[in-house]
Amino acid sequence: MDKQKVTAFAPATVANVSCGFDILGFAIEDLGDKVSVALSDKPGVRVVKIEGDNGKLPYESEKNTCSVAVKAMVEDLGFEGGLEIELYKGLPLGSGMGSSAASAVAALVATNTLLGNPYEKKDLLPFGIESERIACGAGHADNISPSLLGGFVLIREYQPLDVIPLHVPRGLYCTLIHPHLELNTSDSRSVLRRNVTLQDATTQSGNIAGLVAGLFQEDMALISRSLNDVIAEPSRSILIPGYDEVKVGIVPAGALGCGISGSGPTLFVLSPTEEIAWEVSRLSQQVFDKLQLPIDLYVSAINTRGAYIVEEEI
Repeated sequence: MDKQKVTAFAPATVANVSCGFDILGFAIEDLGDKVSVALSDKPGVRVVKIEGDNGKLPYESEKNTCSVAVKAMVEDLGFEGGLEIELYKGLPLGSGMGSSAASAVAALVATNTLLGNPYEKKDLLPFGIESERIACGAGHADNISPSLLGGFVLIREYQPLDVIPLHVPRGLYCTLIHPHLELNTSDSRSVLRRNVTLQDATTQSGNIAGLVAGLFQEDMALISRSLNDVIAEPSRSILIPGYDEVKVGIVPAGALGCGISGSGPTLFVLSPTEEIAWEVSRLSQQVFDKLQLPIDLYVSAINTRGAYIVEEEI
Protein backbone atom coordinates (compact mmCIF):
# COMPACT_ATOMS: atom_id res chain seq x y z
CA MET A 1 0.00 0.00 0.00
CA ASP A 2 1.28 3.50 -0.86
CA LYS A 3 2.34 5.92 1.85
CA GLN A 4 -0.20 8.63 2.75
CA LYS A 5 1.89 10.80 5.10
CA VAL A 6 5.62 11.20 5.75
CA THR A 7 7.43 13.19 8.46
CA ALA A 8 11.05 14.34 8.11
CA PHE A 9 13.56 16.13 10.33
CA ALA A 10 16.13 18.64 9.09
CA PRO A 11 18.91 20.04 11.31
CA ALA A 12 20.01 23.53 12.21
CA THR A 13 23.10 24.81 10.44
CA VAL A 14 25.95 27.27 10.76
CA ALA A 15 26.47 29.16 7.50
CA ASN A 16 29.44 31.25 6.34
CA VAL A 17 31.72 29.71 9.02
CA SER A 18 33.53 33.04 9.38
CA CYS A 19 35.50 33.42 6.14
CA GLY A 20 33.18 31.41 3.85
CA PHE A 21 30.45 33.98 3.16
CA ASP A 22 27.62 32.24 1.25
CA ILE A 23 29.87 29.28 0.34
CA LEU A 24 30.57 27.31 3.57
CA GLY A 25 28.28 25.69 6.11
CA PHE A 26 27.93 22.77 8.51
CA ALA A 27 25.10 20.94 10.28
CA ILE A 28 24.25 20.70 14.00
CA GLU A 29 23.06 17.61 15.92
CA ASP A 30 19.53 17.23 17.38
CA LEU A 31 18.39 20.83 16.85
CA GLY A 32 16.04 21.43 13.91
CA ASP A 33 12.55 21.37 12.37
CA LYS A 34 10.08 18.61 11.57
CA VAL A 35 7.66 18.67 8.63
CA SER A 36 4.87 16.25 7.77
CA VAL A 37 3.55 16.04 4.21
CA ALA A 38 0.34 14.16 3.36
CA LEU A 39 -1.48 13.32 0.15
CA SER A 40 -4.73 15.20 -0.39
CA ASP A 41 -7.71 14.81 -2.71
CA LYS A 42 -7.62 18.56 -3.30
CA PRO A 43 -5.02 19.56 -5.93
CA GLY A 44 -2.27 21.98 -5.03
CA VAL A 45 0.25 22.49 -2.21
CA ARG A 46 -1.14 23.89 1.05
CA VAL A 47 0.25 24.61 4.52
CA VAL A 48 -2.43 23.41 6.94
CA LYS A 49 -0.67 23.53 10.31
CA ILE A 50 2.22 25.42 11.92
CA GLU A 51 3.38 24.93 15.51
CA GLY A 52 6.24 26.55 17.44
CA ASP A 53 6.38 29.85 15.56
CA ASN A 54 4.24 31.98 17.91
CA GLY A 55 1.95 32.76 14.99
CA LYS A 56 4.64 34.55 12.95
CA LEU A 57 4.95 32.34 9.85
CA PRO A 58 2.64 32.66 6.83
CA TYR A 59 0.26 29.97 5.67
CA GLU A 60 0.16 31.37 2.11
CA SER A 61 1.80 28.82 -0.19
CA GLU A 62 3.74 31.48 -2.08
CA LYS A 63 5.28 32.89 1.14
CA ASN A 64 6.08 29.87 3.32
CA THR A 65 9.50 28.30 2.64
CA CYS A 66 8.10 24.76 3.00
CA SER A 67 5.45 25.18 0.34
CA VAL A 68 7.67 27.26 -1.97
CA ALA A 69 10.27 24.48 -2.00
CA VAL A 70 7.69 21.73 -2.45
CA LYS A 71 5.89 23.62 -5.24
CA ALA A 72 9.19 24.02 -7.11
CA MET A 73 9.79 20.29 -6.76
CA VAL A 74 6.36 19.06 -7.85
CA GLU A 75 6.32 21.49 -10.80
CA ASP A 76 9.64 20.07 -11.96
CA LEU A 77 8.28 16.55 -11.44
CA GLY A 78 4.97 17.24 -13.17
CA PHE A 79 2.97 16.06 -10.16
CA GLU A 80 -0.54 17.52 -10.25
CA GLY A 81 -2.04 15.98 -7.10
CA GLY A 82 -2.67 17.54 -3.72
CA LEU A 83 -0.26 17.88 -0.78
CA GLU A 84 -0.85 19.17 2.75
CA ILE A 85 2.07 20.40 4.87
CA GLU A 86 2.37 20.52 8.65
CA LEU A 87 5.36 22.43 10.07
CA TYR A 88 6.69 21.89 13.58
CA LYS A 89 9.30 24.55 14.37
CA GLY A 90 12.12 23.54 16.65
CA LEU A 91 14.28 26.50 15.66
CA PRO A 92 13.77 30.14 16.64
CA LEU A 93 13.03 32.56 13.81
CA GLY A 94 15.67 35.06 12.75
CA SER A 95 18.30 33.24 14.78
CA GLY A 96 21.04 32.68 12.24
CA MET A 97 20.74 28.90 12.64
CA GLY A 98 19.19 28.18 9.26
CA SER A 99 15.59 28.17 10.45
CA SER A 100 13.98 28.78 7.05
CA ALA A 101 16.32 26.30 5.36
CA ALA A 102 15.58 23.53 7.87
CA SER A 103 11.84 23.91 7.25
CA ALA A 104 12.26 23.77 3.49
CA VAL A 105 14.66 20.81 3.59
CA ALA A 106 12.42 18.77 5.90
CA ALA A 107 9.47 19.46 3.59
CA LEU A 108 11.45 18.40 0.51
CA VAL A 109 12.75 15.17 2.06
CA ALA A 110 9.27 14.24 3.31
CA THR A 111 7.67 14.99 -0.06
CA ASN A 112 10.32 13.10 -2.00
CA THR A 113 9.77 9.99 0.13
CA LEU A 114 5.98 10.36 -0.06
CA LEU A 115 6.15 10.41 -3.87
CA GLY A 116 8.43 7.37 -4.11
CA ASN A 117 11.87 9.04 -4.07
CA PRO A 118 11.97 10.36 -7.64
CA TYR A 119 15.04 12.45 -6.75
CA GLU A 120 18.41 11.67 -5.22
CA LYS A 121 18.95 13.64 -2.01
CA LYS A 122 21.45 16.05 -3.56
CA ASP A 123 19.07 16.76 -6.45
CA LEU A 124 16.65 18.44 -4.02
CA LEU A 125 19.08 21.34 -3.48
CA PRO A 126 17.82 23.67 -6.26
CA PHE A 127 14.28 23.52 -4.88
CA GLY A 128 15.52 24.48 -1.43
CA ILE A 129 17.49 27.38 -2.85
CA GLU A 130 14.30 28.76 -4.41
CA SER A 131 12.72 28.85 -0.93
CA GLU A 132 15.65 30.88 0.43
CA ARG A 133 14.87 33.65 -2.06
CA ILE A 134 11.50 34.03 -0.33
CA ALA A 135 13.03 33.95 3.17
CA CYS A 136 15.83 36.47 2.74
CA GLY A 137 15.91 37.74 -0.82
CA ALA A 138 18.98 35.74 -1.84
CA GLY A 139 19.13 32.19 -3.18
CA HIS A 140 22.14 31.04 -1.17
CA ALA A 141 22.84 27.36 -0.41
CA ASP A 142 25.11 27.46 2.64
CA ASN A 143 22.23 26.57 4.99
CA ILE A 144 20.22 24.38 2.61
CA SER A 145 23.17 22.16 1.64
CA PRO A 146 24.44 21.12 5.10
CA SER A 147 20.89 20.76 6.44
CA LEU A 148 20.09 18.36 3.60
CA LEU A 149 23.40 16.51 3.28
CA GLY A 150 24.98 16.91 6.71
CA GLY A 151 28.62 17.60 7.56
CA PHE A 152 30.67 20.50 6.21
CA VAL A 153 29.93 21.62 2.66
CA LEU A 154 31.50 24.01 0.18
CA ILE A 155 29.41 25.68 -2.50
CA ARG A 156 32.07 26.16 -5.16
CA GLU A 157 29.72 27.69 -7.72
CA TYR A 158 26.05 28.60 -8.05
CA GLN A 159 25.69 28.67 -11.85
CA PRO A 160 25.72 25.73 -12.30
CA LEU A 161 25.34 24.59 -8.70
CA ASP A 162 28.44 22.72 -7.49
CA VAL A 163 28.24 21.53 -3.87
CA ILE A 164 31.23 19.69 -2.41
CA PRO A 165 31.19 17.69 0.85
CA LEU A 166 34.23 18.38 3.04
CA HIS A 167 35.97 16.24 5.63
CA VAL A 168 34.81 16.51 9.26
CA PRO A 169 37.77 16.20 11.68
CA ARG A 170 37.49 13.81 14.62
CA GLY A 171 36.71 15.52 17.90
CA LEU A 172 35.46 18.79 16.41
CA TYR A 173 32.63 20.34 18.44
CA CYS A 174 30.52 23.45 18.13
CA THR A 175 29.03 25.71 20.80
CA LEU A 176 26.06 27.82 19.68
CA ILE A 177 25.22 30.97 21.64
CA HIS A 178 21.79 32.35 20.77
CA PRO A 179 20.98 35.74 22.33
CA HIS A 180 17.27 36.42 22.66
CA LEU A 181 17.24 38.85 19.77
CA GLU A 182 15.67 38.53 16.35
CA LEU A 183 17.84 39.66 13.46
CA ASN A 184 16.32 39.38 10.00
CA THR A 185 18.66 38.06 7.32
CA SER A 186 17.61 40.80 4.92
CA ASP A 187 18.53 43.47 7.49
CA SER A 188 21.83 41.79 8.25
CA ARG A 189 22.69 41.62 4.55
CA SER A 190 21.85 45.30 4.10
CA VAL A 191 24.81 46.43 6.25
CA LEU A 192 27.36 44.62 4.09
CA ARG A 193 29.80 46.49 1.89
CA ARG A 194 29.08 46.17 -1.82
CA ASN A 195 32.77 46.39 -2.75
CA VAL A 196 35.86 44.95 -1.09
CA THR A 197 39.50 45.84 -1.50
CA LEU A 198 41.95 43.59 -3.31
CA GLN A 199 43.80 43.13 -0.01
CA ASP A 200 40.66 41.95 1.80
CA ALA A 201 39.73 39.64 -1.06
CA THR A 202 43.19 38.09 -0.96
CA THR A 203 43.10 37.68 2.83
CA GLN A 204 39.63 36.11 2.68
CA SER A 205 40.65 33.70 -0.08
CA GLY A 206 43.64 32.56 1.95
CA ASN A 207 41.48 31.93 5.00
CA ILE A 208 38.92 29.93 3.02
CA ALA A 209 41.65 27.79 1.50
CA GLY A 210 43.28 27.39 4.91
CA LEU A 211 40.03 26.33 6.56
CA VAL A 212 39.30 23.71 3.89
CA ALA A 213 42.86 22.39 4.09
CA GLY A 214 42.68 22.35 7.90
CA LEU A 215 39.48 20.27 7.81
CA PHE A 216 40.98 17.65 5.50
CA GLN A 217 44.30 17.52 7.36
CA GLU A 218 42.56 17.56 10.77
CA ASP A 219 44.94 20.41 11.59
CA MET A 220 43.22 22.25 14.44
CA ALA A 221 45.82 25.03 14.55
CA LEU A 222 45.30 25.74 10.84
CA ILE A 223 41.52 25.74 11.29
CA SER A 224 41.96 28.22 14.15
CA ARG A 225 44.18 30.57 12.12
CA SER A 226 41.72 30.48 9.23
CA LEU A 227 38.53 31.32 11.19
CA ASN A 228 38.80 35.00 10.37
CA ASP A 229 36.36 37.02 8.28
CA VAL A 230 37.45 40.42 6.97
CA ILE A 231 34.40 41.02 4.76
CA ALA A 232 31.05 40.37 6.49
CA GLU A 233 31.65 40.09 10.25
CA PRO A 234 33.24 43.54 10.76
CA SER A 235 29.93 45.10 9.62
CA ARG A 236 27.58 42.57 11.18
CA SER A 237 29.24 42.25 14.58
CA ILE A 238 28.11 45.72 15.65
CA LEU A 239 24.51 44.43 15.54
CA ILE A 240 25.24 41.70 18.11
CA PRO A 241 25.82 42.59 21.78
CA GLY A 242 28.53 40.47 23.41
CA TYR A 243 30.27 39.54 20.16
CA ASP A 244 33.64 41.11 21.00
CA GLU A 245 33.58 39.87 24.60
CA VAL A 246 32.88 36.27 23.59
CA LYS A 247 35.50 36.31 20.84
CA VAL A 248 38.18 37.37 23.31
CA GLY A 249 36.89 35.38 26.27
CA ILE A 250 36.94 31.94 24.65
CA VAL A 251 40.62 32.03 23.66
CA PRO A 252 42.06 30.97 27.07
CA ALA A 253 39.72 27.95 27.09
CA GLY A 254 41.46 26.51 24.04
CA ALA A 255 38.69 27.15 21.51
CA LEU A 256 39.64 27.32 17.85
CA GLY A 257 37.67 30.42 17.00
CA CYS A 258 34.40 32.31 17.12
CA GLY A 259 32.16 33.78 14.46
CA ILE A 260 28.62 34.78 13.54
CA SER A 261 26.35 31.89 12.59
CA GLY A 262 24.75 32.85 9.30
CA SER A 263 23.54 36.42 9.57
CA GLY A 264 23.29 36.30 13.38
CA PRO A 265 22.56 36.99 16.13
CA THR A 266 23.68 33.46 17.06
CA LEU A 267 27.42 33.06 17.58
CA PHE A 268 29.28 29.82 16.95
CA VAL A 269 32.51 28.63 18.52
CA LEU A 270 34.48 25.65 17.21
CA SER A 271 36.48 23.60 19.70
CA PRO A 272 38.87 20.64 19.33
CA THR A 273 37.14 18.64 22.12
CA GLU A 274 33.72 18.33 23.73
CA GLU A 275 35.19 19.36 27.10
CA ILE A 276 36.42 22.67 25.69
CA ALA A 277 33.08 23.24 23.97
CA TRP A 278 31.31 22.99 27.34
CA GLU A 279 33.83 25.35 28.95
CA VAL A 280 33.13 27.81 26.12
CA SER A 281 29.45 27.50 26.99
CA ARG A 282 30.15 28.41 30.63
CA LEU A 283 32.33 31.40 29.72
CA SER A 284 29.77 32.68 27.22
CA GLN A 285 27.04 32.50 29.84
CA GLN A 286 29.15 34.75 32.07
CA VAL A 287 29.50 37.32 29.28
CA PHE A 288 25.76 37.57 28.66
CA ASP A 289 24.90 37.50 32.35
CA LYS A 290 26.91 40.71 32.68
CA LEU A 291 25.00 42.17 29.73
CA GLN A 292 21.72 41.01 31.33
CA LEU A 293 20.73 39.47 28.00
CA PRO A 294 19.10 35.99 28.08
CA ILE A 295 20.67 33.37 25.82
CA ASP A 296 20.22 29.75 24.76
CA LEU A 297 23.30 27.54 24.66
CA TYR A 298 23.84 24.38 22.61
CA VAL A 299 26.88 22.10 22.43
CA SER A 300 26.99 19.74 19.48
CA ALA A 301 29.23 17.51 17.43
CA ILE A 302 29.12 18.13 13.69
CA ASN A 303 26.05 16.36 12.27
CA THR A 304 27.16 14.18 9.34
CA ARG A 305 23.71 12.67 8.71
CA GLY A 306 21.73 15.65 7.50
CA ALA A 307 17.96 15.44 7.01
CA TYR A 308 16.17 12.12 7.52
CA ILE A 309 12.76 10.47 7.66
CA VAL A 310 11.16 10.27 11.11
CA GLU A 311 7.91 8.47 10.33
CA GLU A 312 5.94 7.01 7.42
CA GLU A 313 2.18 6.43 7.66
CA ILE A 314 0.12 4.24 5.37
